[in-house]
Parts: sequence; structure tokens; C-alpha cells
Amino acid sequence: MKIAICASEVVPFAKTGGLADVAGALPTALEELKQEVIIVMPKYKMIQDAKFNIRKLKEGISYAILGKNIKVYFIENAQYFQRDALYGDKNGDYPDNLNRFSYYCKRALDLFKEINFKPDAIHVHDWQACLIPVYLKNLYRNDAFYKNTRVVLTIHNIGYQGLFPKEQYSLLGLDWGLFNPEVLEFYDKINLLKGGIVFSDTINTVSTTYSKEIQTKEFGFGLEGVLNKRRKDLFGVLNGLDYTIWNPRDDKFITQNYSLESVADKSKDKADLQMCCKLPVEDRIPLFGIVSRLAEQKGFDIISQAIDKICRMKLQLVILGTGDLKYHIILEDIVKKYPKVISLNLKFDDTLAHKIYAGSDIFLMPSKYEPCGLGQMISLSYGTIPLVFKTGGLADTVTEDNGFVFDKYSQEDLVETLEKSVEAYKNKKKWSGFIERAMRYNFSWEVSAKEYLKLYKR
Repeated sequence: MKIAICASEVVPFAKTGGLADVAGALPTALEELKQEVIIVMPKYKMIQDAKFNIRKLKEGISYAILGKNIKVYFIENAQYFQRDALYGDKNGDYPDNLNRFSYYCKRALDLFKEINFKPDAIHVHDWQACLIPVYLKNLYRNDAFYKNTRVVLTIHNIGYQGLFPKEQYSLLGLDWGLFNPEVLEFYDKINLLKGGIVFSDTINTVSTTYSKEIQTKEFGFGLEGVLNKRRKDLFGVLNGLDYTIWNPRDDKFITQNYSLESVADKSKDKADLQMCCKLPVEDRIPLFGIVSRLAEQKGFDIISQAIDKICRMKLQLVILGTGDLKYHIILEDIVKKYPKVISLNLKFDDTLAHKIYAGSDIFLMPSKYEPCGLGQMISLSYGTIPLVFKTGGLADTVTEDNGFVFDKYSQEDLVETLEKSVEAYKNKKKWSGFIERAMRYNFSWEVSAKEYLKLYKR
């Protein structure tokens, strides 16, 4: 099949979140399955020609190679994309984001014709690429070149919808008839994600449970109605994990490499993490790790409510990440009170992230909602037992067999599950079996790519 992946960010070129990981890993997995794949993304200021061996194709278009022979086409426009960040700055979203991404979407559809790449499937990701199906089914509906082209839309997080004032509608070049509650209008605003849902042939989210959750008022962010109308075309495909990056056997960031056959060596990484974080080197108590954005969605509301109780348990806690100022302040205060229990690292640090996944005993991830989540998959790869709230992709990947799960979102249930895990850690023989079971789980991209192939063929 001929497949075009259209995403606003793609690893290794540009990244703000998990979308980039998917858009970078899925194409190479599809290539391994003998599919013909290209990628189209904007050319941002951060993407350096020399670093990625980027070549000029024509005016406004350049390209690089990913995987064995996947062409990544960059849509250039200095006015729109030569900026320090992808979507906004300290003042918020860029005010001309509608212009920026409508240009990207329209230019992508023209590019396919210019390079004579007739996609069987165009796979668009999130609101930034959602005008592609809108334009395809309206402006290009009589274009013979696209007669057999279908669109798959992946929603990575329905909380981000691409909302713009209706006064900007004329910038889209679309008939005003489409600005109605059935299509692009959303409480008197333009909603690009909604347009993508309406005009894509197939829709998926990044886990089966999340695909069901977003059809409810609690998780649908106002789009549950339109998703219910499309429920026969709505699927869940779990994201994969790149085991070339997240594997304790050959992780270059950790002190001691280990595998299923040498699990005992994991204790050396625990000692290293404790030393790095200035915590007492102690193996008899469990070390909990968090690598996360410090936000309510990630469970920091109930963590902050329970943090004093947590720190009084026989455990240690290492936190890495940045986020909302109120959580920075709460956690900075608690560190002063319990300096030998909690290590707070308010930054992004890739090396420390790897050390936390390898050196922790338990990985704490009590997200309020989580479309897929990679943290729990990574922790399983390292034999670090995840402790999660039962939601979205966490519910699809963590069970009592490989982790600790609580199903009522409250500080009381979080504390109760933490106590249960601290108690379980005391039985070293059972804990070793727990680690070994965790490490046998496999969430490779090969499995996910085959599921996406089914969606394209559908």
C-alpha cells in the first residue's frame, strides 16, 4: 500500500509530546512490513539541514530519509515555521496557528500530486493535520488523482482540538455552509478536530479503552456526540514502544545493564539512582519513580493531597519533570520537610529519566486520564512495577499480573494502593517473580503497525 503520514511533529526532527514518537516510529514499522511510506511535516526552525542531511527538492520543499528509505518531506514557509517553538510561546498559542496549519494541510495535498504519490491512505494526526480530510472531501472531491484515497485520523488527546474564532473562517477557503453544528462549528468557534472526525473515513485513538471513554461526556471534551455518530468507524490501536531506546539490556544511560536473565543486577541501578538523587542507599525499602508533566491530568492533584502521608511511609520517591507552578511549590515545600525521602528534579533530563526507569522499584503513574501512556510500558521493560489509575491505555496495559491498579480516583485509594505495593515489596521472592513477569510483556511497534495496516485496508 501507499501510505502518507501527515503530522505536525515527528521524531527525530521535532517533538513536544507523544505524537512525535508515534509519527516517527510507526512509518519505520510499516516499512518493515513492506509498505511504501512517506511523511509530510512542516520545516521548523529547529530542524537543521546538516544534522539530518536534508536536501532541497524544489522551492518550498525539502526532504530527508528516515529508516531504510522513507522520504520525509518538509513544507517550508519562513513566515509560518521559522520560529523558536512549534505551536506557541510564553504568551500562549501563536495567534496565526490557523493560517500556519491550513497552509501545511493544503500544501501537503498539492505535494502528493507534484511528486506523483497517489496515497491509498493518508494517515493524519491530531488537529494540526485535520484540514487534510476536510479539504480532500470538499475542495478536491472531484479530483481524479484522489479518487481512491481514504483518510485515517488518529486522535492522540481529545483535549486538544484546534479551536479558533469564527471571524477567521474565511482564511480556510471553505464554503460557509460547512460552518454549522454538524461539521466545523463548535459553540460559535471553528473546531478543526471536529472537522477531521466528520470527514475522515476511519478514526482511531491510541488505546481501546480510550476509544470508548471519549464517547462519554466525562472524557469527550464536548465531542462525544459527533464521536457517537461515527462509533462504527472508531477504533483503538495501542501505541508501540521503541525497544531500541527503552531496553535495560543495552541502555547507554544506566550504570548497570541487565536483562530477564540477570535481573539481580537491577539493584546496582537502584543504588546509582539513590546516590545521584542524594537519597540514602537502601535496598530494604521500595524506591518509587515518577517521570511526568506536573499537571492535574497526570494525577498530581491527588499526589499533592496525599504527599505528606506518602512521605511518612517506608519508601523513597524520585520525581522528574516540570509543570504547573502550584505543584512545583507544594513539592518544593515537602522536600524541605522530608529531604531523605523525596528527590525533586524540576527539569527535563533524558539521562535521569532512563536512570529512574531502571533504578526504581515501582513507577508511579496515577493519571486522571491517559489516552495511551508510554511510561508504564517503559517501566515494564525495565522490570519496574507500574502503579496506575485504571483509565485509557493504563487500563489496557497494566493488570494485577504486572502492576498495581486502583479504580476510584481519590487520594484515599491512591494511598491504599501505595501501602499495598510497599507491603508486597517486602516479600523478595514474590517480588522477583513480579519483575520477571513484567519484563516478559511486549508492546512492540510491529504489533501496532499490523493493526494500523488493518485500518488502512478497511
